[in-house]
Amino acid sequence: MRILLIEDDSVISSAVEEALVLTHYAVDAVADGDSAHELAMVNPYDVIILDWGIPGRDGIDLLRSWRAEGVSTPILMLTGRTDVEDRVDGLDSGADDYLTKPFSVAELLARVRSLLRRREKSLQVELVAGDLVMDAAAREVTVDGRAIALSPKEFALLEYLLRHQGEVVSRAEISDHVWDDAFDSMSNVIDVTVHRLRRKIDGDRAALLLHTVKGAGYILKPERQRA
Repeated sequence: MRILLIEDDSVISSAVEEALVLTHYAVDAVADGDSAHELAMVNPYDVIILDWGIPGRDGIDLLRSWRAEGVSTPILMLTGRTDVEDRVDGLDSGADDYLTKPFSVAELLARVRSLLRRREKSLQVELVAGDLVMDAAAREVTVDGRAIALSPKEFALLEYLLRHQGEVVSRAEISDHVWDDAFDSMSNVIDVTVHRLRRKIDGDRAALLLHTVKGAGYILKPERQRA
């Protein structure tokens, strides 16, 4: 899952970004409205965390603009404003949720999880492909009943593939949804991560879940198949 964080307070931004990354989200963090608008127009974010009072275009202006342009990404608005009228204005302008400062990072993470669930009501907590089972909430994966240990990026990649199983996904799509904006798409990191993931979920089995589609990308099959 990829998140755009827009917050000009460096202390708050660093704390929130660190917590999100530790929770295995890919995060792009910016401190002004113009940079935020540019990123939101070119990247497919799963959630946007938007501070009201930022330099350049303020949060409420960005919010109204994005909704007018058809951006449907769930938006959590952050603000030091506590008046009911401000909260109503933010929600009426298209915010999906509203969090006043100061706030706990734990509450912010809970709000993000709630927005993700609301964004896709069909979002499954348990994801299954053949003998592989992922408990997305508990961050646990088993293959044929045995637990396997995955790195944060391997877990995020597997979750993305499971949610698109049966579909060919390109390296560009994986880059957009699993890595952040600082990622060098020309590197071989995606291929290396796929290779490591394949070793863990397929091993030396003749029938595989994760297949390479030459020239197109990768596909996770719903059942094991010979390569």
